[in-house]
Amino acid sequence: MKLDLISIIVTDIHRSLEFYRLLGWEIPEVPTDEKHVEITLENGLRFAWDKLEMMQSFDPSASIQPHGVGAFLCSSPAEVDAIHDRLVAAGYHSHKAPWDAFWGQRYAMIHDPDGHSIDLFAQL
Repeated sequence: MKLDLISIIVTDIHRSLEFYRLLGWEIPEVPTDEKHVEITLENGLRFAWDKLEMMQSFDPSASIQPHGVGAFLCSSPAEVDAIHDRLVAAGYHSHKAPWDAFWGQRYAMIHDPDGHSIDLFAQL
C-alpha cells in the first residue's frame, strides 16, 4: 500500500487553483463547471480539489474543515519570503509571516481560499 492521492474540499475550484498556481504548481485550465480537478506532482503523488457541493451529492455530511495541506520545501530562505509575499499581495491570508525558526529553517504559514494551511520552508 502507498499514499497515492491527497484531496481537499473547496468552495470555488477556480479560486483555489489560482492560489496553487501562485504557489508554483503547474495546473491546466479547466472548464468553469468543473467539480473535481487533480494533478500528478513531480514525485508521483496526486493532488485533487473537490467542490463541496459535489462531495455533498454522495455524502451530505461533507464539509470544509480547514487543515494543514503540507509543508512545501523552497530552494532558499529568499524563496520562502518571495512566495509568501506573492500570495499575500494577491490577497491571501498570512497565518504567520516568514521567520527564522529555532530548528534551523526559514518558515512561513499561509491560508488558501478555504482556510487550509500551507507551510513554506527552507534550510537556513
